[in-house]
Amino acid sequence: MRVLVVEDEQLLADAVATGLRREAMAVDVVYDGAAALERVAVNDYDVIVLDRDLPLVHGDDVCRKVVELGIPTRVLMLTASGDVSDRVAGLELGADDYLPKPFAFSELTARVRALGRRTTVALPPVLERAGIKLDPNRREVFRDGREVQLAPKEFAVLEVLMRSEGAVVSAEQLLEKAWDENTDPFTNVVRVTVMTLRRKLGEPAVIVTVPGSGYRI
Repeated sequence: MRVLVVEDEQLLADAVATGLRREAMAVDVVYDGAAALERVAVNDYDVIVLDRDLPLVHGDDVCRKVVELGIPTRVLMLTASGDVSDRVAGLELGADDYLPKPFAFSELTARVRALGRRTTVALPPVLERAGIKLDPNRREVFRDGREVQLAPKEFAVLEVLMRSEGAVVSAEQLLEKAWDENTDPFTNVVRVTVMTLRRKLGEPAVIVTVPGSGYRI
C-alpha cells in the first residue's frame, strides 16, 4: 500500500511516516498543500493522510482537487478540531474518513488499512492463496501452517502479489506500491526482494516469474 502523509507539523508527519513504514507501507511525506498537489499529480496513492490546516494550499482545497481529478485515492483528513460541524464539513468536501488530533497511532493505522482496502475490489481482511495466509493487521504470514518471519518490504511485496489474485504484477508496479519515491527505479531491489521472499516462503515456490512481464502467485 502506498500512502502520502501531508502534515505541516514536521515531527508529527515524520513520526506517522515512520510508524506506517514499520507496518510495511510505502510512505511519502510533504509538509504543505502545494507539495501535496505536486505529488498527487505524478504518483498513485492508495490513501492520503491529509491535515486540514495546511500552509500554501489549505487541506480543504487539496481534498477538492483530488475529488475533481477523479483520483481513486482515499482521503483520511486530520484536524485539531473535534467539532462535529468540522467533521461533517470535511466529509462533504469528499474526504472518506476523519480523525481528530490527538489520535492513537493504532487507530490511524487501522483507518488507513480500511481505506486502502476500498481502493480496489473488496477483499477479506485476511488474504489466503496457494497455501499462504497473510494477515495485514497482525502483520503475520503463514505458509501451510508454518509462520514465516518477513521484513517490512518483503511483507509489502507479498501483500501486493496476494491482492492481485493471480494477476501478473510488474516490477514497476511493485516498486510503486511497496517503496517510496526516494527509491532509485533503476536498482534491482525488486528482484532481490522477490528472491529473498521466495527463499523464506520455501518449496514448492509459489511466486512465479513471468518473463518480460513480472510476477504472480
